[in-house]
Amino acid sequence: MRRFLLAASFVIAAPAPAFCAGMSIAMDEVRTITFAGPVSTVYVGNPAIADINMIDSRHAFVIGKGMGATNLIALNSDGKQIADTHIAVLAGTSASTLILNRGAQRVTYNCTSSHCEAVAEPGDSKDVFDTINSQLSAHSDTAHKAAAGQ
Repeated sequence: MRRFLLAASFVIAAPAPAFCAGMSIAMDEVRTITFAGPVSTVYVGNPAIADINMIDSRHAFVIGKGMGATNLIALNSDGKQIADTHIAVLAGTSASTLILNRGAQRVTYNCTSSHCEAVAEPGDSKDVFDTINSQLSAHSDTAHKAAAGQ
């Protein structure tokens, strides 16, 4: 009688801990996040990509500031990790966004059903981006002066 030894190896994939999660957010938009327990300290890997404003000890606003990826770590008062969240900030395109490419030139428009307006978005042509931003700055300055009674 022959005996065979059968060798097998198993890889058991354990589910990620409940505090590990990921989120994506559009640039210049805000999302709320709820922590599993009270948080006393929050660290953001790269605050130029995303930032956080605490609402209370269990809730916060996450703000998409620049395209890219970063993470957020939240600790309770004992220094125990409550959350480890990966954050991807994407370009703020939606169904109402139109991107016009003319060779290497790019212009982004936000549209309604009857009207489109150019907006300054990262990736747009430098001259268009700079023109829109200077017009917005001039408009904002005029509004602030009018509000101050100048």
